[in-house]
Amino acid sequence: MASLLRARNASRGSMASLLRCFSNVPENTVYSGPTAQNPNKRVTLRHLSEKHRSSQPITMVTAYDYPAAVHLDTAAVDICLVGDSAAMVVHGHDTTLPITLDEMLVHCRAVARGAKTPLLVGDLPFGTYESNPNQAVDTAVRILKEGGMDAIKLEGGSPSRIVAAKAIVEAGIAVMGHVGLTPQAISVLGGFRPQGRNVASAVKVVETALALQEAGCFSVVLECVPPPVAAAATAALQIPTIGIGAGPFCSGQVLVYHDLLGMLQHPHHAKVTPKFCKQYARVGDVINKALLEYKEDVTNGSFPDARHSPYKISKTDADVFSNELQRLGLEKAASAAFEAVQKMDTA
Repeated sequence: MASLLRARNASRGSMASLLRCFSNVPENTVYSGPTAQNPNKRVTLRHLSEKHRSSQPITMVTAYDYPAAVHLDTAAVDICLVGDSAAMVVHGHDTTLPITLDEMLVHCRAVARGAKTPLLVGDLPFGTYESNPNQAVDTAVRILKEGGMDAIKLEGGSPSRIVAAKAIVEAGIAVMGHVGLTPQAISVLGGFRPQGRNVASAVKVVETALALQEAGCFSVVLECVPPPVAAAATAALQIPTIGIGAGPFCSGQVLVYHDLLGMLQHPHHAKVTPKFCKQYARVGDVINKALLEYKEDVTNGSFPDARHSPYKISKTDADVFSNELQRLGLEKAASAAFEAVQKMDTA
């Protein structure tokens, strides 16, 4: 009996280790009853709703890997978006279109390992949800099951996208919408062009956002639209809006990790850093300076020095080692080892 109980407990433990603490899992279960919210727990949709109701701005950052996710976690950012913009920022493409679902899943998993507190949202990449609602649901399921995300984001507000969003929500997956400039529609838009700059386009932004809300989205990203249009959409909606290049009247803001840190300072990348982005640092300059200093130190022989060569061999073992090399007929190697000992002792 005892062995059976041990096996059962071990099984439960292994199952618990497989189940990540997804933020869309209800906090108050039917068994435990209401419990106080621990501030160290993951951000949930309920948290976002509470912030929205109390007019507290929501923070979101787009990141693509484990180190960035750890930084977002430390800064207590509300939402981490694993964006398909990784195609441009990380993989060097000119658009977001080339990135595949498998590539997105690699980024999602890396971020999920580093960000323990933010709500995690994964982009559905181009070509993985447009065909029909079943395809959209299948892709969204993979983003959660294989990528470790809490929710997904999809672009656009065409009837087929609204149907896809509704189907994903009905499958039990939280959905963030995205209107205005939708980079996946670059072929139709004719480039990365702002939206909502005339009456018809502005009305379409608001109507599309409302349609996504009706489909069950918990939030909508407004990208590259004039501030009055973003303000109108935010006022019309009962769910939070997250602005990027959309002015100060949204419920929250999002920027790309690399952009806000000023990591892409090389002239080749200047064209992909949007003009609406505020650079809070020039990390790229620091990186370039450090790499040049490293190259110089290696070239002139000052790195590694004794302080950065921490692993030692005793004098006795070094002598035996040299003798063994000589016995093997490796006179040059024995001489090199002897000289290295002398130099390190001097240093």
